[in-house]
Amino acid sequence: MMQGYNVMQPMGYDAFGMPAENFAIKHNSHPKITTEENIDIMRDQFDMMGFGLDWSREVSTCRPDYYKWGQWFFKRMYEKELVYKKSSHVNWCDDCQTVLANEQVEEGKCWRCDSIVRQKELEQWFFKITDYAEELLDFSGVIDWPEKVKIMQTNWIGKSYGTNIHFKLENNSDIITVFTTRPDTIFGCTFMALPPEHPLVGRWLKKESQDSEFYNFCQKILNEDKIMRTAEDTTKEGMFSGRFTINPVNGEKIQIWVTNYVLMDYGTGAVMAVPTHDQRDFEFAQKYDIPMKIVIQNPEKTFTLAEMEEAYIEPGNLVNSGKFDGMESIASQKAISDWMEENKMGEQTVTYRLRDWGVSRQRYWGNPIPIIYCDDCGEVLVPDEDLPVLLPDNVQLGKTTRNPLISVSDWVNTTCPNCGKPAKRETDTMDTFVDSSWYYARYADAHNTELPFLQEKADHWLPVDQYIGGIEHAVMHLMYARFFHKFMRDIGMVNSDEPFARLLTQGMVTKDGAKMSKSKENTVDPQYIVDRFGADTVRIFMLFASPPEKDVEWSDEGMKGSFRFLNRIWRLFDDNLDLIKNNQVATEIDEEISQKFKDLRFSTHATIKKVIDDILERLQFNTAIAAIMEHLNNVYSITEFDKLNKNELFIYAESCAVIPRLIYPFAPHIAEELWSLIGNDELLHESGIPEFNKEYLLKDEITYVVQIMGKIRGKLSVPVNASEEFIRTAALELENVKKHIEGKEIRKVIVIPGKLISIVTS
Repeated sequence: MMQGYNVMQPMGYDAFGMPAENFAIKHNSHPKITTEENIDIMRDQFDMMGFGLDWSREVSTCRPDYYKWGQWFFKRMYEKELVYKKSSHVNWCDDCQTVLANEQVEEGKCWRCDSIVRQKELEQWFFKITDYAEELLDFSGVIDWPEKVKIMQTNWIGKSYGTNIHFKLENNSDIITVFTTRPDTIFGCTFMALPPEHPLVGRWLKKESQDSEFYNFCQKILNEDKIMRTAEDTTKEGMFSGRFTINPVNGEKIQIWVTNYVLMDYGTGAVMAVPTHDQRDFEFAQKYDIPMKIVIQNPEKTFTLAEMEEAYIEPGNLVNSGKFDGMESIASQKAISDWMEENKMGEQTVTYRLRDWGVSRQRYWGNPIPIIYCDDCGEVLVPDEDLPVLLPDNVQLGKTTRNPLISVSDWVNTTCPNCGKPAKRETDTMDTFVDSSWYYARYADAHNTELPFLQEKADHWLPVDQYIGGIEHAVMHLMYARFFHKFMRDIGMVNSDEPFARLLTQGMVTKDGAKMSKSKENTVDPQYIVDRFGADTVRIFMLFASPPEKDVEWSDEGMKGSFRFLNRIWRLFDDNLDLIKNNQVATEIDEEISQKFKDLRFSTHATIKKVIDDILERLQFNTAIAAIMEHLNNVYSITEFDKLNKNELFIYAESCAVIPRLIYPFAPHIAEELWSLIGNDELLHESGIPEFNKEYLLKDEITYVVQIMGKIRGKLSVPVNASEEFIRTAALELENVKKHIEGKEIRKVIVIPGKLISIVTS
């Protein structure tokens, strides 16, 4: 089975974000093993990789001999200036008592516990994933990734071409830099919009009384959901800061407003507002009576401010724009940008929506950040020989507004590795996605105690040939893993550009239209289903209900249908066991085989080919099961066994005996039982993959669908080498065809080889 093919799957993440059931499979023949031995092998595989599993709780815990290398990677990134610490507004979950990356906030809620996320200002460690933004937009290194995932990552990275424009504050040396993709509207900028997270606003708030209207407005916006703030149907709110900035292109003084519809997460976190040519700015300016100025005119019909009921956002000709008056707006963008650049008002640039990855977490169970703070030496990296920094055992857990590691003074207090003086440890731990961003590479060299892995071993195994994971990880785990892999390449640890050559994103199980979740109380008790229908039925339903990349809507009727299918297989063997068991050896007797049994033999070998292709090449398990169902129907069409000759009995027995082998990957329990019943001593998986005979895939006859004016009127079987003229004539001789063409003129008879005969009448 595909010797050396590397398959990896993040089967799920535990409560800490660590991969709970990751596995790597190299397809080879398997020894006969007991269930207990199989569990031991699984346990050994996890231990080999460095994940210790608490099997009693079914939750993975990250072992020091694995998370040591997460700290090692942190150090290498720090040395390459890809790690830094800064104070910023971060996503904070009060229930989890920790920071969340932007990618971990889903519709304003914590991805883990569904609690509302608020903004909080903290000092945080960041990975400079933005240094790899351009590379992350390049998917040329992957072979087969879903287009949806590539689009999601591309949109999340959000590359934009535009111009940075520098606005100087009135009576102040401070500069507000604005990124815009519309430099053609700069002469119409009549106010500046800032979010409350903007550093400048933060400085102003420090001088404000905490009971002032401006202070309370900013705090209110800070605690609102970011996605809701920017939604089209959200009411736009703002407050004049009492401050002004100067438009660099015309020297006009414009107001600075703090608003809820601008975020720090895009561009520079400041917006030059042009109400006449942006609908959002237009509505805001109307609401707060802010001046407006037309700078792009409709070339077909001139309009005035008094006539405007909405922003004019179409291309046009520049007006009120100084030396650029009369220019076509789109063409003027480059000219205005060049002019501003020449006059040091701004510069053309590229920006990204992607922000650096905040990896600080205020949790006990994360990977300790290997930093020590010394009053004399500053930030000091823990030496490699002192890794891993171990988590203490005597931590005070429970809800707290502080990081729980702060409570362990004998752990926090240490000595500086440089000067030997008293120092303190970093108490933040790393986002657990750091640990799951490179685990796949550890499989290549799991026992290495000197390095995460050797390059030559990584080059042998990586990139992973086939990776399987959920679409929900598109802008988290999958993007983080790509970033990590490119960094590992840059420090000479791997030669490939991408971690996963092929990607399959399996769907989720939904019920009543929503993802199954304990919090939504829409789960199904698997034990009840297994007790009632059996594990094989559950597997068949889950794999047959939809293609693997689509969601599966839970259906009791679908479960019953899968149960009936397996029962049909069982009844087939139960009713004909001796016939199947005693006719599995081909006879040398030269007896004629009827067309019906030639068709059954074709069904057997065509189904083998279809199932193998669907499983190994296309990963389409639902169509593989459908092919087995169709073959089962063909088998059931055979009756009157006492009239069959030896060759036909063998063909029938072969068509039955192949069913357990084909259904085995989906329903192993019933397959193994049936395999034993028909006289096989070895386990079914030891028989290998069934093989098809190409000779039997060649039909003596071929069946055409016959339609008249687009409506199906019959089927026609003809010799496979029949001429088109013979096929046309035979089609017109079908009784049902003659009935529907009687009294009509035959204008055309079209033969589509091997498929269809279309008759056109008038």
